[in-house]
Amino acid sequence: MKIAFLSIEDLSGYVSDDNLAFEPLQNLGYQVDIVPWQQTAVDWKKYAAVIIRTTWDYQNHLEAFLQVLKQIESQTLLANPFEIAKWNADKIYLNDLQEKGAKIVPTIWVNSGFSLSQLQQWFKQLESDEIVIKPRVSATAQNTFWLKRSKEEQEDIENLNKIFENRPFMVQPFMKAIVDEGEYSLFYFNGEYSHAILKTPKTQDFRVQEEHGGIIQAIKPTSDLLKAGEEILKHISRTLLYARVDFVRTENNKFALMELELIEPSLYLRNCENAPHFFAKAINSWLKGRLG
Repeated sequence: MKIAFLSIEDLSGYVSDDNLAFEPLQNLGYQVDIVPWQQTAVDWKKYAAVIIRTTWDYQNHLEAFLQVLKQIESQTLLANPFEIAKWNADKIYLNDLQEKGAKIVPTIWVNSGFSLSQLQQWFKQLESDEIVIKPRVSATAQNTFWLKRSKEEQEDIENLNKIFENRPFMVQPFMKAIVDEGEYSLFYFNGEYSHAILKTPKTQDFRVQEEHGGIIQAIKPTSDLLKAGEEILKHISRTLLYARVDFVRTENNKFALMELELIEPSLYLRNCENAPHFFAKAINSWLKGRLG
């Protein structure tokens, strides 16, 4: 049975380990093709399922990307589903989760553009001398900025305003625990917990992605962290093939949601010996449950 992992045309510069799932999938009777989402002449019906994986440039072509996903889902099974991907592509979904009771990092939602006076107001409103600004549609920390009150300069504001003048963005307090401790990620396959990692940034940085020098280590999550992950997934109305839940520890020793990654999260299969097998088995169970 053939399935496709949806990717991009050039993965150079990125760290991907999806290939670790290929042998376990082959042992279960599956042939995996890696297909760039930009290929428009693909007969998607020849695949039993298409699984969104390393589509790490979609944020620059969101409408085209969503159209491709819609086309795929009209011809075969898509994981995760189109409606979930569409919802998860814009980080305003965090506001939806907060309204359902999820604890997220405090966030100011802005439609576009800003001035020095607005920036000063955000520092005051968030009660923080350091803030992070990032687009609502983004991936791999693209166009994410860490600003400190002591370094406000008109030139910086002008450059940032050019970047954000025509795009919605979000403003959050800089979470010191990201540097002091790191960001936690929990992975779930077909609704079942698989593994967890801790991501810490390199010195003098705040971005935890490996592409930016982040350090990744496998961890055994505490019961409190596992409970936090389960509580977030309860807000999703269906069981998904894969989900990654990213947390940061707050000053009162709780966990706040940074991201709920449901489109193309790196799954860090290499950081858990059994994770490639868990993922392959989850794909097999998910497919059998839908194909009968």
